Amino acid sequence: MTCMNHKHILQIKNLSVTFTQYEQGLRKTDLRVIRNLNVSVGEGELVAVVGSSGSGKSLLAHAILGILPQNCDAEGNIWFQEELLSPERIKELRGKKIVLVPQSVNYLDPLEKVGKQVRKEQNEKSLRRKQEELFDFYKLPQKTADLYPFELSGGMARRVLLTTAMMESPRLIIADEPTPGLHLEAAKKAMSHFREFADKGNGVLLITHDIELALEVADRIAVFYAGTTVEEAPVADFQSVDTLRHPYTKALWRALPQHGFHPFPGNQPYAKDMPNGCPFGPRCPQLTSECEGNIQEQTIRFGRVRCIHAK
Repeated sequence: MTCMNHKHILQIKNLSVTFTQYEQGLRKTDLRVIRNLNVSVGEGELVAVVGSSGSGKSLLAHAILGILPQNCDAEGNIWFQEELLSPERIKELRGKKIVLVPQSVNYLDPLEKVGKQVRKEQNEKSLRRKQEELFDFYKLPQKTADLYPFELSGGMARRVLLTTAMMESPRLIIADEPTPGLHLEAAKKAMSHFREFADKGNGVLLITHDIELALEVADRIAVFYAGTTVEEAPVADFQSVDTLRHPYTKALWRALPQHGFHPFPGNQPYAKDMPNGCPFGPRCPQLTSECEGNIQEQTIRFGRVRCIHAK
């Protein structure tokens, strides 16, 4: 899946992530939780990856950053600014040119004051000024710098994580569910900051279950289902169900409150119990025997989709 008329900052092709597990003590099994995933972010773009819990969205962030658990292997290719990345190169870029706004506030060191963590223990006057400006932007009292993480509310801790990411001069921000715990105004402000960052020619990969918030700021939406991208579409296509391509994307659209809040029957399959062919097949009203084969990506109306029935 490619972005239109942009140089790529991030490009991921055929990413698969597999966990090695041991059942009943000795029997080794491999559990593939992400399969043949493709997504890209161009200069000046904010691309949102949306999907329900358990679809593999956070693992995508960890795979890009090279911070997967030890019992986890990643295959596929990741390019950053047209450079094919090795594990060593990812380590060099992590926290500098590629930064993470993590989902969990546990990323904060409980034993160190917030200000030191935001500045990475540096004390230059210019860094202090930048920290103060960012605290103002996120409505954090300046005294927050002298607090420990346990003294912060959940919303304050999330804003501190946002501040930490913005202290760097990155080219790519990966924001993994950055808004839970924030009230709506603060969440929208965080989204506007990501949008401004992208508009300066950088890239943002926003990983979220909040499709409504994503639609307000994103250029493109990549829809995750059961460990893979089933559709990637310009945000304008979400104005009508008729311009969307995949049955799951259409079901997400109909489930939004402004479109009637129609729930869709069934559940996303667990990685251990994946059906043959299309992972959405068992829930899909268009299911045919051909859906149980290998479903290739195809380009339809400037979007990409994995569905043999898409038009």
